[in-house]
Amino acid sequence: METPNEKLVRGLGPLDATMIVIGSMIGSGIFITSAESTRLIGAPGWLLLAWVMAGVLTITGALCCAELAAMLPRAGGQYVFLRQAYGPSIGFLFGWTLFLVIQTGTIAAVAIAFAKFAGVFLPGIATEHYLVRPIHLLGAYAISLSTEQLVAVLLILLLTWINTRGLEIGKLVQNTFTFAKTAALIGLIVLGLSLGWKATCAARASAWWNPWANGWTPVSAQPGLTMVGLLALVVIFGKAMVGPLFAQTAWTNVTFTGSEIRNPGRTLPRALLIGCGLVVTLYVLANLAYIATLSLGEIAHAPQNRVAVAALRAVLGPTGASAMAGAILISTFGCNNGLILAGARVYYAMARDRLFFRAIASTNAQRVPAAALVAQGVWASLLTLPRTVSIDAATGGVRYGNVYTQLLEYIVAADLVFYVLLVAAVMVLRRKIPDTPRPYRAWGYPLVPLVAIGLATLLIVDLAILAPATCGIGFAIVLSGFPAFFLWNRRLTSSN
Repeated sequence: METPNEKLVRGLGPLDATMIVIGSMIGSGIFITSAESTRLIGAPGWLLLAWVMAGVLTITGALCCAELAAMLPRAGGQYVFLRQAYGPSIGFLFGWTLFLVIQTGTIAAVAIAFAKFAGVFLPGIATEHYLVRPIHLLGAYAISLSTEQLVAVLLILLLTWINTRGLEIGKLVQNTFTFAKTAALIGLIVLGLSLGWKATCAARASAWWNPWANGWTPVSAQPGLTMVGLLALVVIFGKAMVGPLFAQTAWTNVTFTGSEIRNPGRTLPRALLIGCGLVVTLYVLANLAYIATLSLGEIAHAPQNRVAVAALRAVLGPTGASAMAGAILISTFGCNNGLILAGARVYYAMARDRLFFRAIASTNAQRVPAAALVAQGVWASLLTLPRTVSIDAATGGVRYGNVYTQLLEYIVAADLVFYVLLVAAVMVLRRKIPDTPRPYRAWGYPLVPLVAIGLATLLIVDLAILAPATCGIGFAIVLSGFPAFFLWNRRLTSSN
């Protein structure tokens, strides 16, 4: 009898697995999200702390996930862990949300980021250069096709096609681009820390822990907030962690490829811990480089939030800005390859459990889930096309945003709930299946899982206080999976 994963081949070694962790994490976030965090929190010390605390959540999560990955090294990873711990409905909700928004929306976002930085070298690639001008739909939404959107779609389709050609080609692209972008990030750090530290930089000219001394106020950071003083600062600090957290997400992607990793009981934990540890360290150092080269205002108001480009421009001039734009092109290309490679394995695993379209459960002649890759690529490409429509208060003109950005903002709190469930699954499964072999046991158990759950829960509550409507829509998107689950589950029951 055919087992669920026997059609996949174990072609990923320790280096490949580690490159998937690093490559999926380092995308565009580290180069741009510090601008928004600085606007929210208003002091260099709090900015660094936001990245450190996001790193704590990443590392504690990785310590717990490593135990699950070593114990259940199957295609689908986190989906499998949640299904095993809480039942098929919760596993399905995770996979449903991953396909609907989290993975595909992130793929779309990274592809657009690639196109934006391509526009630095090819001015014809731009948001306003339309092939199909915005067509207004119902409500505050439109659909368009600009040269920027076209490049994003072509990138997604190219990387999808590459990954259908076999695991060897996919991992070659992943390893090559991950090495290149890691070297570029290290170069940014070295240049910033060695050539910065001018008298006007944020590290020397701004109060580290007193944002009020830097001209910050809670109301300017969060209009409508009624809290004041330290309480307001702490609450807004939670929101300032959102960007750093999403810059560090996707570290679980390597677990999705569990059936294709050699010696997974040993390889997966090492890949998770080495990869996450390295990226978290580089991210904190990169932010230290930002505050060593730029003033607080230059970080907060970097053109189009491109903090890394502004930092290298400050130390190397226009040449540095062009070099950084090229590095980000490499980074986003490699990041999207990792996201596309890994994400398809979740839908493949769901389909093998007969909880997704049956065609998705197949592999091609190259022993990769080509149908799942194509479905993911098509949906991610479509997510680049819809636009949000708003009126600019200053000019009265129409402003267009991206629907996937809105969806990702909605899903932040819900994604954190899945993180809590993932970490808690370590404790649940130790009780539920205590005799299952565990090649790796979570370090610091049970303190580490409790710390991770506590921090994530506080952040969920914080976001619910600051943006209840946004969080509510996010949870509604997740819960929309229940009708789909019952439909697929009924079909499964009736066929049996």
